[in-house]
Amino acid sequence: MAELNNVHSVTEVPAGDDAKRSSHNTMFLEPQEKKRSMKALVVKHAKKTCSCTPAKVKDYVFSFFPVLQWLPKYKLREYLLGDVMSGVIVGVLLVPQSIAYSLLAGQEPIYGLYTSFFASIIYFIFGTSRHISVGIFGVICLMVGQVVDREIQRAGYDLESAVLSVLTDTAPYVNTTTSPVNQTSQELLCDKSCYAITVGATVTFIAGVYQVAMGFFQVGFVSVYLSDSLLSGFVTGASFTILTSQAKYLLGLDIPRSSGTGSLIATWINIFRNIHKTNICDLITSFLCFLVLIPTKELNEHFKSRLKAPIPVELFVIVAATLASHFGKLRETYGSSVAGHIPTGFLPPRPPDWNLIPNVALDAIPIAIIGFAITVSLSEMFAKKHGYSVKANQEMYAIGFCNIIPSFFHCFTTSAALAKTLVKESTGCRTQMSGIVTSLVILLVLLVIAPLFYSLQKCVLAVITIVNLRGALRKFKDLPKMWHLSRVDTVIWLVTMAASALIGTEIGLLVGVCFSMLCVIFRTQRPEAPLLGWVAESETYESLSAYKNLQTKPGIVVFRFEAPLYYINKECFKSTLYKQTGVNPVWVKAAKKKAAKRMLREKEVDSGGKQTSISMDFVSEPLGFHTIVIDCCAVQFLDTAGIRTLKEVCKDYRDIDIQVLLAQCNPSVRSSLIRGEFFKEGEDHLLFHSVHQAVDFALGAQGHSGTSASK
Repeated sequence: MAELNNVHSVTEVPAGDDAKRSSHNTMFLEPQEKKRSMKALVVKHAKKTCSCTPAKVKDYVFSFFPVLQWLPKYKLREYLLGDVMSGVIVGVLLVPQSIAYSLLAGQEPIYGLYTSFFASIIYFIFGTSRHISVGIFGVICLMVGQVVDREIQRAGYDLESAVLSVLTDTAPYVNTTTSPVNQTSQELLCDKSCYAITVGATVTFIAGVYQVAMGFFQVGFVSVYLSDSLLSGFVTGASFTILTSQAKYLLGLDIPRSSGTGSLIATWINIFRNIHKTNICDLITSFLCFLVLIPTKELNEHFKSRLKAPIPVELFVIVAATLASHFGKLRETYGSSVAGHIPTGFLPPRPPDWNLIPNVALDAIPIAIIGFAITVSLSEMFAKKHGYSVKANQEMYAIGFCNIIPSFFHCFTTSAALAKTLVKESTGCRTQMSGIVTSLVILLVLLVIAPLFYSLQKCVLAVITIVNLRGALRKFKDLPKMWHLSRVDTVIWLVTMAASALIGTEIGLLVGVCFSMLCVIFRTQRPEAPLLGWVAESETYESLSAYKNLQTKPGIVVFRFEAPLYYINKECFKSTLYKQTGVNPVWVKAAKKKAAKRMLREKEVDSGGKQTSISMDFVSEPLGFHTIVIDCCAVQFLDTAGIRTLKEVCKDYRDIDIQVLLAQCNPSVRSSLIRGEFFKEGEDHLLFHSVHQAVDFALGAQGHSGTSASK
């Protein structure tokens, strides 16, 4: 159809009634040419992609390695001081957190330092954000640690031993400590600590491959299913699991780490069963660390606008605790659990265990999705704040390579972290050159300082981990405000949080995604569908239930359905329309047929004219209106069930002498109606650009009909 199907007939009025003359001009809109066929588009895209020119190769290289674009333009005098300051401060904060979060991931402290070192360098090369800090993130470490514990148990290692075991730099892959109980698959060539990092590196490699694949196939749209409320609830729920996993270190208990569904409850049951075995020295140390860390962290946040840099209290606590443990001989005297030997330098590169890939491939999917979703969202947030742009696709490549490459160097999964990014931004960061400075700080620790942390108690690391959960746990304070803004988002937050904490992190994420999608479906299944009234001296129609002093036109009902019309809500559309108008055409037709049959029987038995007259009056009883205008401005699309429903509604109302007009249909809906042969039902099915136009047409048509009838 070349013209828009909004063909308005001209109502003719007798010449003497010029005041009642009303005309509706025909509108013609010429549609755009149809797009090329899919085959032509594919061929064109293939030619464009496969063509190779020097300029195109240069653009590709510069886009794939963003450092080549901004590094030659680096303003040394303007940027260097801020980058060095922020890099040193973030590095100082990252050292204790890297050691602490290694415990959370089921790894030795040295591997956390490796991870932070390589991630900063690789993101410097591939990343497009100037401000985010890529490194260890607590929730990701938790998810990796759960996979590591499961695979260690499958391999038959003794889970009663401590998570951290002594690693010698002379024979890192020789089985010198714990022997596996079950060696049915193959003979293991490394001890428990070595096997743990092998599992972690394999998970990291697969997660990185997934992230690069997402970037290559441009499937970053997956992240749109992770709403802000869902991610916030997931992080808060995972924070409870992190806190629970670290509680045993606060008390100095040697209990196995629970995994699987309900691990949070199982862990607390084990803790209370063994509470009598609490190590008093670890408990007192934990209490003292809390007394120092929490107030200082609060002061950092309260005076962050005045402080040029946050106080590195975590580093001070680690140094003080290490000295106290070493000179007080806490391990020998009180049996406190310590970090143990941390070697200097780097271990030789080692590829992931390809035989483990089938075991961890599914586990890497949620890890990859959470990692890139957090990284991309933080990148876009800080880019918008500072007035530059980032490439979401390149960010997926960057975080993917931050996992693939380090997995060959005994590292585990990384992503952007909000807390360290905020510190980085607030301390003067201008470019990712600060990431190189951070790597140099960690390198200094790796080469020189790391062995000095031998006597550091694990309970101190657990305290650092728990204190850093304050931001996620504070989200409970925002619940009243969130409830006021959106009850649906609040319920999504609560469900995701509870599922992530009580069931498991991966299942909790899946539950959150499914529940949020169900909420969207439920909201379209039973949407708002008000009657509309006319705003005086305008062409606007608004909800009668929402606003006062609106007027209604005699004989016309205006109805708005605020959702797509498709198979899920088609019955809701019909029932709500019938309820709002007060007329169910099916019932009216049935009543008319019943009255007609009764009249026929009365005539046959010759029961008298009085009853027949009553029956005829019932059949011709007026319904109160003659036109329904359906405002389709909120109907984004129609499916076949929706088109069929509109056809049925129009036909049923036409059978009882009520016309149905459609107004404000978008081009997609008009196209669906045309393809569905909606307009073959008759000329009553007209489309209007506005509700006001449809109402004017109905009033004019009714006026003309009344004039003709009076003649």
